[in-house]
Amino acid sequence: MKKMKMGPQPMLWPHPTVLVGADVDGKPDFAAVAWTGVAASTPPAVSIALQHPRYSLKGIRQNQSFSINIPSREMVKETDYCGLISGARTDKVADCKFKVFYGKTPNAPMLEQCPINLECEVRHLLNMGSHILVIGEVKETHVTESCLTEGHPDINKVKPFSFVPPHYYAVGEAFADAFSIGREIKDIKG
Repeated sequence: MKKMKMGPQPMLWPHPTVLVGADVDGKPDFAAVAWTGVAASTPPAVSIALQHPRYSLKGIRQNQSFSINIPSREMVKETDYCGLISGARTDKVADCKFKVFYGKTPNAPMLEQCPINLECEVRHLLNMGSHILVIGEVKETHVTESCLTEGHPDINKVKPFSFVPPHYYAVGEAFADAFSIGREIKDIKG
């Protein structure tokens, strides 16, 4: 197959779409973020990449805490809105009629409407050039009970969505069993 060079790009798809929460000057704010991921399992840690002027980054720096809220597809309008306007210019909580709650991590506001919420404490802030990479240790995870099946989060009930420029995409269907399908090439013992 012929390949076309496109220059250096962080082209990892899809981008999970989340709402990052932080108290900024004592008021909760939420920013739409698509550059996020798992950083470690022990301790449980996540990463988010925020541009330097982001209002929510100010709150993360102030309090050394934040939340990651995973919206369902029903929240795409509110999520997109939170990426279009700065919390320095408007009260997104009021505009979107968000219901905010707090857990054990101070200044990490979370959204009741989101099926999954992660409370995080900042472990590292890394200047990567155009963005600050924020590494947070997950201190608690909240899951809406109606999104559980046999005590585990059910992706079909959570209904997360992803960003692949310039659209939002629903997370697709399961098509193969992990830790199993590869055994069709050669069975691996142990």
